[in-house]
Amino acid sequence: MENMATVLKLVRVRSRGQLTIPKDMREALSLDENTGLNLFRVGKVLIMSPKRLQRASLAKEVEREMKRKGLTLKDLISDLRVQREKYLAEAYPED
Repeated sequence: MENMATVLKLVRVRSRGQLTIPKDMREALSLDENTGLNLFRVGKVLIMSPKRLQRASLAKEVEREMKRKGLTLKDLISDLRVQREKYLAEAYPED
């Protein structure tokens, strides 16, 4: 079974709005230079998914995974907050 764990990686947005997806993530998701991505904004969070996952099927897939793992929307939001704190601590370390 594929590991569906949350993975945090720091990337930087370049001057033209470009960013580089780390190689291990590209390989794990079978992304190449021809892969289109959907970009969703949820509040102040950006979510990217391969274009082959359309919105309706993406929502169904997320719902299916949540049920399978016994997760609620509250769990996801809580984890997003934790990941955001980790990101901010890494991106803006206190010296």
